[in-house]
Amino acid sequence: MLRIHLLQQWYALSDPAMEEALIEVPTMRRFAGIDLVSDRIPDETTILTFRHLLEKHELGEQIFEPVQDHLNARGMTMRQGTIVDATVIAAPSSTKNKAGKRDPDMHQTKKGNQWYFGMNVHAGVRRQ
Repeated sequence: MLRIHLLQQWYALSDPAMEEALIEVPTMRRFAGIDLVSDRIPDETTILTFRHLLEKHELGEQIFEPVQDHLNARGMTMRQGTIVDATVIAAPSSTKNKAGKRDPDMHQTKKGNQWYFGMNVHAGVRRQ
């Protein structure tokens, strides 16, 4: 639950949004140590109850400071922010614009072990 709370704070997710993110985002489940086969995903009420417990005992700062120190000692940092998904829109390599030239926004990119020609779409999501 502590890792879920960290994710919730870092990505500014509401309790329902955190539950949804755990269902939809495999990397968040992996960070939280949740296995879909054998574990249940905490619902928004459980997440809310845990958050209120931390707030009641004023444990937020006591938890975040050591976590930040641990990350900083390894050259990493984590701030509250936006989740960005980069999607590749593939196009045939012969795609040209109306002027008969290749669109300057189109380029070649590698995703995993496969090369694509097209353009990237970056969708930033910030939930409150």
